[in-house]
Amino acid sequence: MKRLQPLPLILAVIALIAGAAILAFQASRAETDRPCETREFEGSRFIVCAYNPGRHELRLASRARDGGYLRGFEALQSELGRDARRVRFAMNAGMYNDSGAPIGLYVENGERQHVLRRTDGPGNFHMKPNGVFWVGEDGAPHVDETDAYVEAGPSPLWATQSGPMLLIGGELHPRFSHDGASRYLRNGVGVSGGDAYFVISSGFVSFGRFARFFRDELGCTDALFLDGSVSSLWAPSLDRQDDNPQLGPLVVVLERD
Repeated sequence: MKRLQPLPLILAVIALIAGAAILAFQASRAETDRPCETREFEGSRFIVCAYNPGRHELRLASRARDGGYLRGFEALQSELGRDARRVRFAMNAGMYNDSGAPIGLYVENGERQHVLRRTDGPGNFHMKPNGVFWVGEDGAPHVDETDAYVEAGPSPLWATQSGPMLLIGGELHPRFSHDGASRYLRNGVGVSGGDAYFVISSGFVSFGRFARFFRDELGCTDALFLDGSVSSLWAPSLDRQDDNPQLGPLVVVLERD
């Protein structure tokens, strides 16, 4: 008669395998320093773009010098001028109103351009807990649940508020089902090992699967949803510049001079 293995032993083996996969991914990325790469998880494909504060520069951008909202990557490229040659990748970075203005906290180069929002309301932004992605003067990236961010009271160099949180302390958002019927293109950001991972799905995915990707593949404990449907990527290394002309705040990561 075949002897069954104790459940704790099986779970420990699964955890070891998952941990080895995460370490292998991070070692591979560090060795090649590719701006973006494709990963597969639970039958879905995701593009992962990494920001390392020691090697890269991160900025948020929403307006052009003339005061108008950028709304897309073509305008961002023009606004960057010579710096556009250093772009590793850019993505949409937070929710916005019809004019392209951010609807939550937004800090650009130390200047707060929109206040933090804690009110209730409809839509993904208000699916609480929501959160804030922010970068300090030292370049270190952070993802915090909104109330925790307020309690900590940081002084960010860059910050964008969005929602919902995908992961809070390693746990999926309490309103997510395992693999729900609501499926869209999605993008988000998580932090692991001091690096930020910006992820965009290559097809329609549920919130549950998207959140598990950050946790189980990238080793993130906290991750934030940035948007769905309009999710867009500019990645010169992939010869890709999505042409959605109705975006809001943008995050761009560049090679350091």
